[in-house]
Amino acid sequence: MVPDRAALPHVLPTERLQASGMPVPALRESFRRIPNGHNAANVVGVFLQSFGVIALATWIDHPLGWLAAFVLMGRAFALYAILAHEAAHRLLFSNRRANDLVGRWLLAYPAFVPFDLYRRSHMAHHKDEMGPNEPDLNLYLGYPVTTASLRRKLWRDARGTSGWKNLKGLLSAFRGAGSRPIAMRILAAQIVVACVLTVGTGRWWAYPGLWLLPWMTVWRVINRLRAIAEHGGMTRSSDRRMTTHVIRQSWLARFWMVPFNTGWHLAHHVDMGVPFRNLPRLHAELVDSGWVTDDLTYSSYRSLWAALSSRAVAEASER
Repeated sequence: MVPDRAALPHVLPTERLQASGMPVPALRESFRRIPNGHNAANVVGVFLQSFGVIALATWIDHPLGWLAAFVLMGRAFALYAILAHEAAHRLLFSNRRANDLVGRWLLAYPAFVPFDLYRRSHMAHHKDEMGPNEPDLNLYLGYPVTTASLRRKLWRDARGTSGWKNLKGLLSAFRGAGSRPIAMRILAAQIVVACVLTVGTGRWWAYPGLWLLPWMTVWRVINRLRAIAEHGGMTRSSDRRMTTHVIRQSWLARFWMVPFNTGWHLAHHVDMGVPFRNLPRLHAELVDSGWVTDDLTYSSYRSLWAALSSRAVAEASER
């Protein structure tokens, strides 16, 4: 999965980009400007696209409507997770107190994310991608795998096995004195969500069926497909083109799996101080400089997943 070094043009630095790909200081300020007003609207939009989906299904009150809400709620957790990720980078709002307050209580905790723990582990991810302290190393290693292996992983996600493992981790946090306060905050947020859904829909099963269960199933599939598309099978390197895949973005992928420009992931790793709104601009700079080429770019997520599951059965059995 790692590109051949011969296919990595040495064209940096330029007048606009440093050797690492980061914008030169003269451009950095414009790239790193945080759009506070747009992000406030984005947070409101996340709530409209999650609670609104359930409200619409309640109004329709048909099995197909409930099924559509169940599937779309898996996608809604991608919205929560990516905006919480933005807050973890302190890029959601320029006011740090507002950034962390919204990031914790309105985005991370409703999505079962221990915000401060996630921030620490995610910074370790950025410090040395695929290195020995990479928190998600087991998720990225071993690719390509066989098609059967990838299907088994996704089936474990779809049936809730992976979700239950994550939920058990959160439940076990109540036993530790250090982790209990974070677990209590997440529980408090979930109680609020459960009360709103129960009262708003008039159905006791709205929270377990349309919030908890999609998080344990649909979201797990989406999250794995996105994560392996970002770093699956790559290697440790100071050249981010060796650590992070480049995939051409489509509106369908951006809707379901990589909202808020997170699909421009190489640009994010080149300069993690750039808000998501400006990642397409930075990606365009990387392309214009010749540092990112068509040879490095997968035409779609499907083509990358096909490559990630391309190991022959015979080869896999030998290993």
